Amino acid sequence: MRDEVLAELYKQDASIKQKINKADGYAVFSNVGVNLIFASVAGGKGIVVDRKGKEVFMKMASGGLGIGLGVKDFRAVFVFRKKKKLAQFIEQGWDFGAQADAAAQSGDKGAAAAGAATVLSDVEVYQITKNGIALQATLQGTKYWRDADLNN
Repeated sequence: MRDEVLAELYKQDASIKQKINKADGYAVFSNVGVNLIFASVAGGKGIVVDRKGKEVFMKMASGGLGIGLGVKDFRAVFVFRKKKKLAQFIEQGWDFGAQADAAAQSGDKGAAAAGAATVLSDVEVYQITKNGIALQATLQGTKYWRDADLNN
């Protein structure tokens, strides 16, 4: 999943590859989100890789409040410019942000537009919608944690 997501992201914006190569680490997550009127929930899994290639497998869950309706399958890529932010993400794993997006996507057909803001400085976040239809404006809280089954 990681290689496919990164290849797709590089195809959309080639400059991101250079950002990842210069970064202290990056993370790739596969997520599914559901919005029902005033509440949104999402869950997924992913991998965090530091500059030396050390991998940490993680899970994520989020919940939020706002207006929206829909379901979407999306990928998120985090680029950590500072080692401290990478370590915080792995050990504490919280993010709180605002999100607005519109998506109607099925495979390679359709379109998606998204805007996201995060309160983590020195971290860039990119989203790719794979499938789904959603229209939402939400405030989200997300928890990321180590996958106990996959990490030694």
